[in-house]
Amino acid sequence: MLHIITRLIIGGAQENTISTVEGLTKTYEYEVALASGPPLGPEGSLVEEAKRRKINLIIIPALRREINPVYDLIALRKLFKLIKKGNYTIVHTHSSKAGILGRVAARMAGVPIIIHTIHGLPFDPYQNLILNRLYIWLEKFTGRFTHKLIGVCDAMGEGALKERVAPLEKFVTIYSGIEIDKFRLKEEQSSAEKIKEEFGIPLNVPVIGKVARLFPFKGHNFLLDAIPLILKECPRTHFLFVGEGILKERLIEQAGKKGILENITFAGLIPPERIPEMIAAMDFVVHTSLREGLARVIPQAFLLERPVVSFDIGGAGERVINGKTGYLVQPGDSVNLAKRIVELLKDPAKVKRMGEEAKRLAEPAFSADLMMERIEQLYTELLKTRHKGKK
Repeated sequence: MLHIITRLIIGGAQENTISTVEGLTKTYEYEVALASGPPLGPEGSLVEEAKRRKINLIIIPALRREINPVYDLIALRKLFKLIKKGNYTIVHTHSSKAGILGRVAARMAGVPIIIHTIHGLPFDPYQNLILNRLYIWLEKFTGRFTHKLIGVCDAMGEGALKERVAPLEKFVTIYSGIEIDKFRLKEEQSSAEKIKEEFGIPLNVPVIGKVARLFPFKGHNFLLDAIPLILKECPRTHFLFVGEGILKERLIEQAGKKGILENITFAGLIPPERIPEMIAAMDFVVHTSLREGLARVIPQAFLLERPVVSFDIGGAGERVINGKTGYLVQPGDSVNLAKRIVELLKDPAKVKRMGEEAKRLAEPAFSADLMMERIEQLYTELLKTRHKGKK
């Protein structure tokens, strides 16, 4: 089988894909290859991680995130030739660009089973209307010859169904798996203190964290708007931004103009293996994206008993339960975001109770082993259906 993703940058969809390919190879003994475009941009690369895990990785230089008719046609041709030569039984795509080009190439090459994982819907109300309709049409077109669409949360299937991308029977939800053992820190308090010392964060102040690329739609600006309101009530609070991206200089400038820069640490690009210790240094996590499937940081925070205050988008509401595992806030509402954060800052006992409940909700629901088991079951069912059809 062949998995295809647009680019192996540091991100949830990419970590999910690498984990899936490795698991299929080691645990279920499938012959698996992974095709990806180059990891362009400041968000970091997982190419070396894929190689370290001995994944059969094929780089398609023309496969890019941005729409470019020339590159896209070249990438489509390369994918078609790769698939035809590999004689793959299953092609499984991830992310929107690879999902369109990869599925079209697989259809052209006569692949028996085509699957796509929806890590995040490519269309949303914040887009240019023409682009929005184009993405919906492309998803409908490729949905016709896609045998199964895996949503990383129920909201992905519901959003696609609303736009009639494909019939109900094609959708299945499989939560994105996490290597849970990496979030069982033996000395959590010690890890937190080391991170605070490394990044110059005072040891005796509450820390609110945000883990996301510094990129449009990730919503850092809404948190920046909320911070002055938070500091009026809780002036000794510190904020830890984990991630790199094209908006870094702009966000630093905005924080400076608001007079809050000294209360924020921009940690920059952090490798995935260090995310557990970064979250351990936070009292709780804030997630303010405007567009997301089910952000990986939510179950990651839960596994470390950290509640989450999140915008109510994508699958956040399936796991962030108001008053139990965190709080949901309407997207873009910085005022209520600040109120909820202040509420938790003033009640550490509530933070602790929420964190304990969050962990119960995350484990084992988000284990990589459970994800792999469900994906393999899906493959087996589709392969059986194919063999019956041949008879």
